[in-house]
Amino acid sequence: MAREAEIQREKESVLFICTFNSARSQIAEGLLRARCGGRFTIYSAGIAPAGLNPYAVMAMREIGIDISQQRSKSLKTFTAMKFDHVVTLCDHVGLAASGSIPRGGHYYHRGFISPSEMRRDKAAILVDYRRLRNDMSNWLSEVFPDCADKQAENKRE
Repeated sequence: MAREAEIQREKESVLFICTFNSARSQIAEGLLRARCGGRFTIYSAGIAPAGLNPYAVMAMREIGIDISQQRSKSLKTFTAMKFDHVVTLCDHVGLAASGSIPRGGHYYHRGFISPSEMRRDKAAILVDYRRLRNDMSNWLSEVFPDCADKQAENKRE
């Protein structure tokens, strides 16, 4: 147990933040953990946690990443912590929680639009979640180039 705690301290830490910690930050957490979980300790949180979105789980499962065991967490859980990388994934977070966002060595922001679930067609909703997953995957490859999606790189070659 002591060795595990020591390994955790050696890793850089990443916190992904969005409004509800149900889709965007959960997808980002799953993507980075799958690519570089050995290098980073990865967390996600929201200003108003709303539970894990089943469409996010489905979209990630399609690419072989299981996020079904991840849980929605409140940003308040992490406010006293310092992170090496803090990543906000929606514009609302910066406005609504600017004083409670933990500071980090590096701060990144991109306002990903949350897929709408107002549509009646479930297939169309899933298409939006796939688009979010793919856009986020590409962006994370730019932000964390050592953790780029190797499968996507192989397809481009």
